[in-house]
Amino acid sequence: MNQVIKNNILMMLLSIILFVGGYLFLRLAYHVSDKMPFTQEIILVVLGTLATILITAMLLNKQTSVELEKEQSVKFIELKTETYRDLIDRIESIVLHRNITQDELIQLQFHTHRLAIVASPAVLEEYQKFLKVFHHQIAQDKHVSDTDEDLLAEALAKLTVHIRKDLVGELDEQSSKSASQIRRQILANAAEH
Repeated sequence: MNQVIKNNILMMLLSIILFVGGYLFLRLAYHVSDKMPFTQEIILVVLGTLATILITAMLLNKQTSVELEKEQSVKFIELKTETYRDLIDRIESIVLHRNITQDELIQLQFHTHRLAIVASPAVLEEYQKFLKVFHHQIAQDKHVSDTDEDLLAEALAKLTVHIRKDLVGELDEQSSKSASQIRRQILANAAEH
């Protein structure tokens, strides 16, 4: 990013030098070449071409930096989405197996570290609450009962609300439903299984 700023400053300085130098050169060239036909027009064409090249270079440089930022943002959202999806898949796998192995607990710990890299603070906070439910209700006896499944579904639904807000919160703000309506709908869906 600093390189882009340095390039922009360099292009601006070159443009200023070109315009000031061009103005001085034009004044001198007008007085020297006013006796030769078309010389003044040729000088104007050359200066106009140079100015166009510098302005185009500045615009392309800015466009490139904007495209790079956009691409980084898209890649980061893809990474977040993949991490969240993997977490939900892991929890689904644990619940479906009913009996929790030590390997599954370790895999869940690694998901915690992956979340720490990409998740928003609200997701991390809600994930901590989910882990409390998981460890207090399920990990101690290493078995998922029907009651445990209900508790996990509710905790996961609350986590999903925050994950959704992290991924598509801006789209939800534009929708006709409020954040609280969306939250109630997600929690209601989790309760109906």
